[in-house]
Amino acid sequence: MSTEHSRPFTQKLYDSAPGSRQTVKFLTAATTGASLLVLSGLVLTATIIGLVVATPLLVIFSPVLVPAAVVLFLTFVGFVSSGGFGLAAVAALGWIYNYVAGKHPPGADKLDYARAVIADKTRGVAERARDYGHAVQHKVQDAAHHSS
Repeated sequence: MSTEHSRPFTQKLYDSAPGSRQTVKFLTAATTGASLLVLSGLVLTATIIGLVVATPLLVIFSPVLVPAAVVLFLTFVGFVSSGGFGLAAVAALGWIYNYVAGKHPPGADKLDYARAVIADKTRGVAERARDYGHAVQHKVQDAAHHSS
C-alpha cells in the first residue's frame, strides 16, 4: 500500500493548506477589492442622487444655460483658432525670413524646384506666343498682298 493513503485526513489537509504569506496576500487583495466595490457603489449612488436633484434645476435654467454654453464654446473656439492662426503666421514669416536670408529652411529646395519649373513653362509659353504672333503677322501680310 502506498503511504499516501495511510496518512490521516488532518495531516493531508495541513500539508495542502496555503502558507501564511499566501493567506496575507489573499486577505489584502480581498479587503482592497471589497473596499473598492463599496466605494464604487457609493459613487454610483451619489451620482444618481445628484442627477435627481440637478435635473429640475437644469430644466428651469436651460433657457439661460444653453445660450451661455454656446457663447462660451464659440468664444473658446475663437480664441484658440485666433492663436493658432497667429502662430502659423509667425512660423510662416520666420520661414520666409530664413529663406530670404539664405539660411535654407526645410522645404526651400522644393520651392526652388517649383520656381524653376514655372520659369521654364513661362519661357515656353512666351516662345509659343511669339511664334504664333509671327505666324499671324505673316498670314495678315500674305492676305494683304493677295487682296491688293
